[in-house]
This record gives sequence, C-alpha cells and structure tokens, in this order.
Amino acid sequence: MQGKREQYNPDIIEMMKKNILTIEIHKPLHEVFLFCITPPNSTKWIPSVIKEETNEWPIKIGTIYKLTDDMGTISNVTVTGIKNDEYIEWTSEDQNYHCKYNLHGIDKETTELKYCEWVDQGDIKEPFTREVLTRLKSTLENK
Repeated sequence: MQGKREQYNPDIIEMMKKNILTIEIHKPLHEVFLFCITPPNSTKWIPSVIKEETNEWPIKIGTIYKLTDDMGTISNVTVTGIKNDEYIEWTSEDQNYHCKYNLHGIDKETTELKYCEWVDQGDIKEPFTREVLTRLKSTLENK
C-alpha cells in the first residue's frame, strides 16, 4: 500500500514513523468505500501497484490482499479492522506496517478520506504523498 517510487527521495521526504493525509472526494461515502476495498482498484490510483487480488470476497477481518508492485515484489497485507462506510485497516505480514482509511460523509455527495499509515519499528520506507491521494480523487470523480 505504499506510494510511488519515482516520488520517493530521502533528501526531500523526511523519514517518518507515521503519515496522515486527508482529502475530500466529490462522491458519496458508500461509493468511495466500495472503490477503496475492491480489487483491482488500487492499480488505478497507486502508481507502484500493478496487480491486486484477495483470497476471498466479500472481504472481512482476516482477508489477505496480495499486491504486486512494478518491480515484481509481492506484498501481503491482512484486513485487521473493517466497518462498512467508516474504515478499513490492513497490516503487513511482519505486523510492523499498518494502513488505515477513515471515511466520513461530509454531505450526500462528498466524502472525506483520512489516510493513515504507520510502522511500529523503523520508518515508513515509501510514504504516500498528497499526489497519490489526488490520483484517487481524480480516478473516482472522473469515473
């Protein structure tokens, strides 16, 4: 679930343990939630992800998302929390990396998405940037 490789530059982006970004998307809450949890939609807005699959559908706590990046590396993240139209949280296989989307309906046609990622040890290797969330926004608003 990590950001675009080309954007990452340790001289520009300070290493961090926690990254929080918020964006408003002009689509209804339920539509945004469904888009965010449904494979292979992350391939449409996360530049480094070229393949996304789950081991079961519908998803629930314990569902495994298998993500393949543009270097051929496979990462598995497990759903560790979910509440329809409110949030979803994934945790990496080593239990160190966490990613959570919190969603809130501002009105019937606008959703606020708060993206949180953090690590228990070390630093986030490739933190998401505002540009990545802007791609999500434009992908949803233009579909």
